[in-house]
Amino acid sequence: MTLFAVLFEDDQQHAAEIRQKYLESHFDFLQANAAHIKTAGPLSRQGDAFAGGLWLVEIEDAAEVERLVEEDPFWSAGLRKSVQILVWNRVFADGARLPRQQMPQPSVTP
Repeated sequence: MTLFAVLFEDDQQHAAEIRQKYLESHFDFLQANAAHIKTAGPLSRQGDAFAGGLWLVEIEDAAEVERLVEEDPFWSAGLRKSVQILVWNRVFADGARLPRQQMPQPSVTP
């Protein structure tokens, strides 16, 4: 399994309305996919409204993460302006360095 950080940027134009309307179905979606979506929550700038969201997803590959993103009610409702799907290699947690793990090697194109 690979651990992915998924960063969402929200479209602020209708964000409050969309969040209010789809929040419960979004939570139901997260619960239904809890085997892969390990943690999730909103992001904001200090003193500002929601700016987006963050998921940590443990799953086989990025294509499966994309499928989850597209199945999220917030995505189909138009809340998300953009998404970045990044492989994340945890090296430090709970105040301690974690055992060394193999980092994926970047592909090099000539």
